[in-house]
Amino acid sequence: MLSRLVLVSGSALKSSGPLGAGLVQASRTLHTSPQSLAPVPPLPEKGGKTRHGIIPEELFQLLYPKTGVTGPYMLGTGLLLYMLSKEIYVINHETFAAASIGIVLIYGVKKFGPSVAAFADKLNEEKVAKAQEVKDLAMSSLTEAIEDEKKEQWRVEGRGMLFDAKRNNVQMLLETNHRERQHMVTNEVKKRLDYQIALQNLHRRLQQEHLVNWVEKSVIGSITPQQEKESIAKCITDLKLLAKSTQAKATV
Repeated sequence: MLSRLVLVSGSALKSSGPLGAGLVQASRTLHTSPQSLAPVPPLPEKGGKTRHGIIPEELFQLLYPKTGVTGPYMLGTGLLLYMLSKEIYVINHETFAAASIGIVLIYGVKKFGPSVAAFADKLNEEKVAKAQEVKDLAMSSLTEAIEDEKKEQWRVEGRGMLFDAKRNNVQMLLETNHRERQHMVTNEVKKRLDYQIALQNLHRRLQQEHLVNWVEKSVIGSITPQQEKESIAKCITDLKLLAKSTQAKATV
């Protein structure tokens, strides 16, 4: 009967609160199958409700539908009387010593438990604060590193544009130098051509002057003194006739 009760309570505790989770986790540690590597639910930070300090509340909730409110107490009393009557457990001096030690432990827990718990919580909070500070520092440094990396990536992207601009500047300089050289060549060729044209004009002018001088000398050399006198007399006669005609026109 007791074995059936233990089995039934164990199966019910698996689906119950923190105590059931602890029993399930303890049972899983004994497994050797790959299922033991499966994730288990996290352990609760605080223990479940208990009665009289050591009896889980789940046990009362398990026996309440079948035995009522007094069922757990009657079960515990019956088990204790059965063990004493059958001499499974014999009361001796160790029992009184254990009871005394238990009373002292319970008194110590009740008396100093809250202060010790507060001190432990304070230590835990300090550890958590230090861990959080380290985490925040690491997160800030990593965030800064990420921002620096993004900035470097942006600079790398802009480096291509910078190289394109420099390449265009180099091409413009080459084009400018090419055009300057072409202009210089054009000016030099134009100077050479202008020199040839000026040289040709000089030769032509010298030829014309030489030809005019030769013609003048030839004409002057071909005129005799008699022809010169006749031409002078002819000119004087023409001038007199021109003067008379001019006077006649003036009088009219």
